[in-house]
Amino acid sequence: MFARLVGESFVRNPHRKLLTAAALAAGMAVTTACLMMALDVGDRLAREFRSLGANLLVTAQSDTLALEIGGVDYRPVDEGAYLNEADLGKLKTIFWRHNIIGFTPFLDVPVQARLDAASPSDLASSPRPANIPTTLVGTWYQHPVPVPDGTKFETGVRLTHPWWTIRGRWFNDGARECVVGAGLAKSFPGGLAPGATLWLQPANGEAPAAAGQAIPLLVTGIVTTGDVDDNSIVAPLALAQELSGRPGQFRQLFVSALTKPEDAFSQRDPGKMTPTEYDRWFCSPYISSIGHQIQQVMPGSDARPIRRVAETEGRVLSRVSSLLWLVTLAALIGAALAVAATAATTVLDRRSEVGLMKALGAPNSLVAGIFLAEQVLLACIGGAVGFLAGAGLARLLGEKIFGTASEMRPVLLPVVLTIAALVAVMGSLIPLRRATHFDPAAILRGE
Repeated sequence: MFARLVGESFVRNPHRKLLTAAALAAGMAVTTACLMMALDVGDRLAREFRSLGANLLVTAQSDTLALEIGGVDYRPVDEGAYLNEADLGKLKTIFWRHNIIGFTPFLDVPVQARLDAASPSDLASSPRPANIPTTLVGTWYQHPVPVPDGTKFETGVRLTHPWWTIRGRWFNDGARECVVGAGLAKSFPGGLAPGATLWLQPANGEAPAAAGQAIPLLVTGIVTTGDVDDNSIVAPLALAQELSGRPGQFRQLFVSALTKPEDAFSQRDPGKMTPTEYDRWFCSPYISSIGHQIQQVMPGSDARPIRRVAETEGRVLSRVSSLLWLVTLAALIGAALAVAATAATTVLDRRSEVGLMKALGAPNSLVAGIFLAEQVLLACIGGAVGFLAGAGLARLLGEKIFGTASEMRPVLLPVVLTIAALVAVMGSLIPLRRATHFDPAAILRGE
């Protein structure tokens, strides 16, 4: 009988039921889209933020303070501490190895540069103004790094410094080639263009490792970095190691890692944590925990977050997540108000039916149960339709905002149906409370 009463109400008044289901479907569509995007927004934004460049800087713990004037590092090559290139493959063995999407070593060497010298002897005999003091920045553009598990990981500035733009082409990591900063290129008489040849020797006057002669480099491109490297020469790391007499070593390592926004817990001293807290911190992709793991596999290193990048990521991600939750809450409140309005109208229209049931002895629980059953059934229908519509909306928004569609998550279906049922019940409570206070005698008299 209970099921028959509920079914008859759908047959007798389908229009109001459709309105309630539509309100729930609209609310659940927005809720589903926000939930799917909220689950993806962390990883998606983290990958988008990698266009800001590396967010970790690794140096030797005992390194000296850099001395730069006009973008040129005048610190002696033999001063300070260095890190070993052979340890770089270990970065892909840490707990959060899959979150490290790129790393690039750097070695700066003060040099004297001369354009198109006819021979190495010309460099020594040329007047001093013809030699331009600058910095040779040794690094990788696209370099395979052997990993202890036998695989190779390809990395370089194309991953850690994606905003660097090139006119011409990048150097080959194994060749005597280089790219010149846009600012430095203008310093040469008549400017500098790809195809020219630069002759380099260390700025301290010491002979390079190869036969005591100046080294010719083919300029393959002009690079724009937006920082002091615009006044430098960027070349393969092996060449900088040769000029500095530091084979297999480098001074700085930039690491680009996918991280979780920092919170109060992430900023605590791991040395003062309990074992449980330490495990939680270690197994969370905080930038501090990833840096700690890097220090463990690279002896003598000091990994520090690049704060301007890490803090920006955390602020933006927190605000986007808060916005998604606010939109979800607004959609649920709107759906609840729509359900409350239609439920109130339904209760008023069915006053006579309610009065007759109560006059025949139906308890308030039975009257409320009939209305709640109707609302829950409508919630299941509206929630299912809203889930499908929300999945499509999330896919569309993902393509428009992030360039890739959001992943379909069927596991959210029972969550959305539960939320829809709760919204329908909460929106019906006030009208149902009023229905339980109807006086059957007054209703049957037509009052």
